[in-house]
Amino acid sequence: MRFILGVLLVSLSHLAWADLPLTVEDLITDKGKLKLEASLSYANADRHGISATDPVTIQTGPASFITLPTRIGESVGNSDTTVATLGLRYGLTAKAEIYARLSGLASSQRSSGLDGSRTSSESRFADAWAGVNYQFKQDNDTPAVLGFAEIALHEKHRVSSSSFKSAMLGLTIYKAIDPVVFSLTSAYRFNHERADGAQHYQPGSLLLLSPGLAFAINDRVTTTTGVQWTRHAADRFDGQAQGIARTATDLLLGVGYGLAKGNTLSTTLKLNTSGRDGAEIRVNWLYML
Repeated sequence: MRFILGVLLVSLSHLAWADLPLTVEDLITDKGKLKLEASLSYANADRHGISATDPVTIQTGPASFITLPTRIGESVGNSDTTVATLGLRYGLTAKAEIYARLSGLASSQRSSGLDGSRTSSESRFADAWAGVNYQFKQDNDTPAVLGFAEIALHEKHRVSSSSFKSAMLGLTIYKAIDPVVFSLTSAYRFNHERADGAQHYQPGSLLLLSPGLAFAINDRVTTTTGVQWTRHAADRFDGQAQGIARTATDLLLGVGYGLAKGNTLSTTLKLNTSGRDGAEIRVNWLYML
């Protein structure tokens, strides 16, 4: 049961990325301790008849996303995007920890339309965030409750960059019934308007709901499954909405393996079932320093 809680939260909520072995009391990094986390996300999307304004959203963590704005579309498009993320977590108290992370990306896009075919690629810094995790309630007669709040320290857009213009709030509720854990994660990301070159750009807000279930195969291996529903509002340029609000439902399949105490490796596969085309795979490693 100790391991199952950590892998469930690694796969299905923002708060976890937890270590092995894991008890309910260990969900937050121990006071005065540091944890290093690293993840690599790969997304492939194939779109037919895409509009000229739909952004591409890549999930870099259980409740963290990078949005690539675009205002140029083709009738057929295919893209590959890889995002690397590195972060640190520090335990403030038995119930609270602070964290920071930064991400970089490499993207390749191929498109074809009436005006011919084109290929483009880029590699760049993506964003940096800082936040706090807090355990409001432990798992006893009623489910455990954990929450988080984070703010963007720096975000790179198409032309310019911005700081402290985006924030995210989230909550995870879970109940452990050995050897199964049920969870529900909800999160909301809101964005203020910022300059991007000569234009004013406001990324669309993001709402996430993700119920999940984890099953402990043994003391080292845990499998997870869940569903993720998201609603991404339309981006706005100079106050004008570009495109429409988009919803999507994804199936999440994951497996976690405990390499050693304080050293955990997990993989999550996200398969789109409605709302858009494409798939993502994310590998996450957590190590206690």
